[in-house]
Amino acid sequence: MKDGDPSLKAPVIWGLVHAATITATDPDRLSVHVEWKEGGSIKAKEISFTDVITVNPNLLEAVQGPPTAKENMPPQRNMASKSQRRSTISRIPAFKEALRGHSTRMTAIPETRLADQAMEVTPQPPMQPNPAPSAGIRTRSTKLSSISEHRLLSRVADTTDSTSDVKSSQASRRKSNIVKEMEKMKSKREEKRAQNTELRTKRDQDNDTSAPNWEFGKMIKEYRATLDCHGISMNDQADEHRICVCVRKRPLNKQELAKKEIDIISIPSKSVVLVHEPKQKVDLTKYLEHQAFRFDYSFDENTSNDVVYRFTARPLVQSIFEGGKATCFAYGQTGSGKTHTMGGDFLGKNQNVSSGIYAFASRDVFLLLSQPRYQDLDLEVFVTFFEIYNGKVFDLLNKKAKLRVLEDAKQQVQVVGLVEKEVTCAEDVFKMIEVGSSCRTSGQTFANSCSSRSHACLQIILRRRGRLHGKFSLVDLAGNERGADTASADRITRMEGAEINRSLLALKECIRALGQNKAHTPFRESKLTQILRDSFIGENSRTCMIAMLSPGYNSCEYTLNTLRYADRVKELSPHNAESDDNQQMETENGEESGSSLEDLELDNVLLKDEELSSHMNSFQDAMSRIGELEEKMVEELRDMVQKGPAWTRLLEMTDQPDYDLESFMTQAEHHCQESSRTFIAITEILASLRSAMQTEEQASQQICKKRRANK
Repeated sequence: MKDGDPSLKAPVIWGLVHAATITATDPDRLSVHVEWKEGGSIKAKEISFTDVITVNPNLLEAVQGPPTAKENMPPQRNMASKSQRRSTISRIPAFKEALRGHSTRMTAIPETRLADQAMEVTPQPPMQPNPAPSAGIRTRSTKLSSISEHRLLSRVADTTDSTSDVKSSQASRRKSNIVKEMEKMKSKREEKRAQNTELRTKRDQDNDTSAPNWEFGKMIKEYRATLDCHGISMNDQADEHRICVCVRKRPLNKQELAKKEIDIISIPSKSVVLVHEPKQKVDLTKYLEHQAFRFDYSFDENTSNDVVYRFTARPLVQSIFEGGKATCFAYGQTGSGKTHTMGGDFLGKNQNVSSGIYAFASRDVFLLLSQPRYQDLDLEVFVTFFEIYNGKVFDLLNKKAKLRVLEDAKQQVQVVGLVEKEVTCAEDVFKMIEVGSSCRTSGQTFANSCSSRSHACLQIILRRRGRLHGKFSLVDLAGNERGADTASADRITRMEGAEINRSLLALKECIRALGQNKAHTPFRESKLTQILRDSFIGENSRTCMIAMLSPGYNSCEYTLNTLRYADRVKELSPHNAESDDNQQMETENGEESGSSLEDLELDNVLLKDEELSSHMNSFQDAMSRIGELEEKMVEELRDMVQKGPAWTRLLEMTDQPDYDLESFMTQAEHHCQESSRTFIAITEILASLRSAMQTEEQASQQICKKRRANK
């Protein structure tokens, strides 16, 4: 068959056979290139000679020809026969195994080199010989035909054997380049799938993909792997600070572990805290913003109360023996571990008061008291324990009796009625702590179902011959609540939150004034700072603040608020840290640090805008007005009750047989006038109080609307 002849059958794919046209032959590769039309498009393929013979057995029959060779033809018949031979013999190129030449023509006897007598063998149907051939020519033609037939048959036999061998080993026959490429692609796909499966399995083992924010957890874990963390230990030296600000991170609690929350806080060194704030771009790409803060000390979740006490409150115990005033308080979100740090570990609902800062400080006080240099001072130890709730003071050691906070003629703040109990050992202090803690006010908040809603203050007082020598105030502050968590609640919860936030703001300003040696200290802004006034005034005053951090993902905003509050107390820049801290800070790039500072400035602007807004001012004024009117009303009622015996004496006067009626009438008119003025005053106070409460309600609603609009 010639190139371009469409009579060839070609194996296409999956056992299908299609009529095709030979476009080219490749004797070296023993293959042909074919084309065929399918579905309106032209397709091509490279096919081996073996596959062609397998699908086109008629080609083999054409090569073998009839059993007898034809006689020599006259010249004019030879031309026609030659043309027909070409159309038959050329159906497929010769095989190297079966044919000696690579031409499409088959020569009968190529070895004789008898060019003048060479005859080409053409398998044709039997034809009649020429009527008058010469005898010599016929004899030579017969001999050559016999030789040609013998050699051709032997070659065809070899070809037949080769074809049968190929059919028996069809799985090992040579494949086209396209099939090989497809197999390579399939192998690569399978290998890639196996690798992905292995990586997915390893990722599932390293990361809990069922957690709601496991992508952030993975990024935080990878970031922590780049940090060289070295926490604080008992072997480190405790420095002297007039104002010491430190932070403590608690571990994830049971509720957070049940929700599979991620830990967003890292403590890379003893003074640096990193918050990995989860963020999301507009295109929903998740990323982390690492915000750094520096404080005097940073404690991770593995730090015990004993270590925390050594670097925070212990240096202050020495100062009260030298005539100083010291204050140590824990600040933070509800449920962040303030009561655990100050009061001791919890075993279920029971608290081990011997393992908190209260107990550690009590032991050290009596330990120092037994030293020879302080034995000559003849010091006595007293303890008071009270709480401040909604601006009111209650004695926890005297059945929660309400106390009054006043200033005497020397401008010294006095808590009227506060019971001071003398103690002789640390165990006596432990008993006082247990009694007072059981009476403390608690309530439910957004962040904690059982939160301490009051500031609890334990004071260890040293007196020398009845005079005050030193005082150590240990304060467990109420949980700080955001306005968004309290503004939409009921009035009692709003008043609690407003009073707590106001007292914390006043406390921060007093500590800053102490640190900056300002002439004016705004201690009158709240009852808490009024009582702790002597801790903020004087050269021997020292303060320590422990900011408690919740590491959960859902507490990120609360944690940042706590850190910013603590940062503003002392304002230590993380970029001015020591050399080891600088190495940690260098892991942050300039853009992230700049963005963190910009966000902090933006928060300050928004905070100032909110504080200066008319609604917030109205809310604060109304809360202050409510507190003042409440105290005034209570004073009027107390005066009325105190005047009650006068009416009793007037009534007893009538029991006398010879009482003076004129005197009775005069006294009765006087008491009625006094009572009338008291009733009118109480009525006016009640009307003003109701108006203030309405103003507070309206301002609270406006604040809620504004905050929802800003979200």
